[in-house]
Amino acid sequence: MNRSATYVVTEFVLLGFPGCWEIQIFLFSLFLAIYILTLLGNGAIICAVRWDPRLHTPMYFLLGNFAFLEIWYVSSTVPNMLTNILSKTKAISFSGCFLQFYFFFSLGTTECLFLAIMAYDRYLAICYPLHYPTIMTGKFCAMLVSLCWLIGFLGYPIPIFFISQLPFCASNVIDHFLCDMDPLMALSCAPAPITEFIFYTQSSLVLFLTVLYILRSYTLLLRAVFQVPSAAGRKKAFSTCGSHLAVVSLFYGTVMVMYVSPTYGIPTLMQKILTLVYSIMTPLFNPLIYSLRNKDMKLALRNLLFSMRISHNS
Repeated sequence: MNRSATYVVTEFVLLGFPGCWEIQIFLFSLFLAIYILTLLGNGAIICAVRWDPRLHTPMYFLLGNFAFLEIWYVSSTVPNMLTNILSKTKAISFSGCFLQFYFFFSLGTTECLFLAIMAYDRYLAICYPLHYPTIMTGKFCAMLVSLCWLIGFLGYPIPIFFISQLPFCASNVIDHFLCDMDPLMALSCAPAPITEFIFYTQSSLVLFLTVLYILRSYTLLLRAVFQVPSAAGRKKAFSTCGSHLAVVSLFYGTVMVMYVSPTYGIPTLMQKILTLVYSIMTPLFNPLIYSLRNKDMKLALRNLLFSMRISHNS
């Protein structure tokens, strides 16, 4: 193959979702509304954790950082998708495509790690309540959060760099709404089994190790909850853990279908819908799940809204 063919593709075309112009306008309005609600919901959680002294605890510190992560995660895909819907060319530059690819996977990995340390936090709080304040100090929480971001963003530069060096000369049309692994590899003129193996092994390890740790933590946690003598104590523990388990199930269920099980037999439209669920719908549902099932968070949000009204009226 001629080496100059490596540089034939300078941009990619993201087909997005099929449909006439009316359908595209409907999708644009829908995704814009979801994006705005996601920003508002997660932003409200950040503000509540920041301004309410009762939420200055390790659990809410992690929740506030998780909400901050969700804002960046959804922002790695939705703004470009909205622009792409209204665009006639539906083009994204070569560098823009791989930057989106990098941030999408790095933020997704960071989310997996965040969910694991949130499970660890709940495990310590319920199974070792006396030791919890001395273990989950502010310094230790900050260190865990920093490690999540560092590991998430340092894990993918090398494999994504090697993928970007593949010769994309057959076509530049990606039948997706974002730059993802499978569509990009399908466009490559040369096979790269080692790069694919490293990428999928790394992704699978992150998913399986974090989900196994979460399951182990909640197995031990539930065993401890059933030993709580008071019904009120058990109810409070279930309420706190139930919201986290709902988020974990929604996120991991769809991600594993996409990146652990073979996707060759899954229709393209279904792959897009699954990607929508964990990349766009999960960040939208997280504030609802955490706020509706948590009395302290609901009270903090009410106080925040009340303070905003007072300041606005004055």
